Amino acid sequence: MSRLHMLQVWLATMVLSTGLAVVPNVLAGSGTQTFTGKVSDAMCGAKHTEGSLAPAACVRACVQKGANYALVVGDKVYTLETKDQAALDTLNKLAWEDAKVTGTANGDTISVKSVTVTK
Repeated sequence: MSRLHMLQVWLATMVLSTGLAVVPNVLAGSGTQTFTGKVSDAMCGAKHTEGSLAPAACVRACVQKGANYALVVGDKVYTLETKDQAALDTLNKLAWEDAKVTGTANGDTISVKSVTVTK
């Protein structure tokens, strides 16, 4: 094998190795997005039917009964998954109000990283 050929093989190996080390990190970070919508619950979604309760009270009642919080973005309803008490407290405070939710979407579910008030 000539020196030039060995150098080419070595260089190709280094480039491929670097690419394989970088790509998973890029893909992992690309899943985080920010969604803006109205805080609701997964049971009612965009339509609240809990008797005479106002929508915000309905959200809180459904969550208290075991439903997850949800985010209504246009016609789409995302179920919000989090065990972070600060995020849950913010979602409770923002029931049926607009919020920004940052997290990773997987189908109709968002794994919540943070929740903030929409300004």
